[in-house]
Amino acid sequence: MARLLKGSRLSPSKAPAHYASDIDAFIAFMDLERGLSRNTRENYQRDLDQAAAFLDKHKVKDWRAVSEDQASAWLRDLSESGMATASLARKLTAVRVFARFLVREGLRPDDFTALLAGPKISRRLPETLSAEEVTQLMKAPQGGDPPSLRDRALMELFYSSGLRVTELASLNIQHIDLEQGFLRVFGKGSKERVVPVGGRACDALKIYLQSGRPHFVKQKTGSQLFLSNRGAALSRVRLWMIVQDYAKKAGIQKAVKPHLLRHSFATHLLSGGADLRAIQEMLGHASIATTQIYTSVESKRLLDHHAKFHPRNKIKV
Repeated sequence: MARLLKGSRLSPSKAPAHYASDIDAFIAFMDLERGLSRNTRENYQRDLDQAAAFLDKHKVKDWRAVSEDQASAWLRDLSESGMATASLARKLTAVRVFARFLVREGLRPDDFTALLAGPKISRRLPETLSAEEVTQLMKAPQGGDPPSLRDRALMELFYSSGLRVTELASLNIQHIDLEQGFLRVFGKGSKERVVPVGGRACDALKIYLQSGRPHFVKQKTGSQLFLSNRGAALSRVRLWMIVQDYAKKAGIQKAVKPHLLRHSFATHLLSGGADLRAIQEMLGHASIATTQIYTSVESKRLLDHHAKFHPRNKIKV
């Protein structure tokens, strides 16, 4: 088991010993068989460790002895502690997937989460930037110095391709074909997809690769696309900070995060007439239901425009 965990680059479970070995086996399985991202595996491990700590405190012998009532008590305890609904739902998902793993491996005969009711999540519509705000943001990196060329290229690519911040951070030069205008990216679950790259993003990337990136290259630099001053790949946190800094310079009042560019990419494509299935494929969503949230955003935008501009809405009787 230690070898499997070493391969997954995760530390062993911190749960009590009589719970930890099953958690470790599950995490190794999720890494080797499902290919989930490191962040997802870490979240699963953390949530299961937390559940194990609660069960151990209440004298439950091990995972084979957990009852539905005890699992329900754990959820109730989290809810009463004031935990956000989304976090509660994520933790329940982790335990559910784990419970099915125990059954599949013959470690217990039943799924102790089968009848648990999860919290109802009201999905908030994702905020987006307007086309004018996007233009302001893209213009914010001024000048021809290497950092400006890099930052202009990465923000153009963010908006042009709708990438997740982790996906952008992990891009290598060989992943992009600027002549054909597309890139290959490995998203959640290590699933590869091909994403178009728009003309302005291609132009910005060509300039960066020719006149910007060589400035950041150091002796040990690899083929990472966007480099820091140390010659390493820009981290997710640094990418986040770059986007926020330029949003402030552009005078945008919204809380601009990298994911906001992804939301804007999808919403603007939909409002321009793009097919929902095509948007799903470009975003790398496993289910069309996830992509459909953007139809609600577009519907709300149309209703807002109708309320604001239709002359009959301005007549008071």
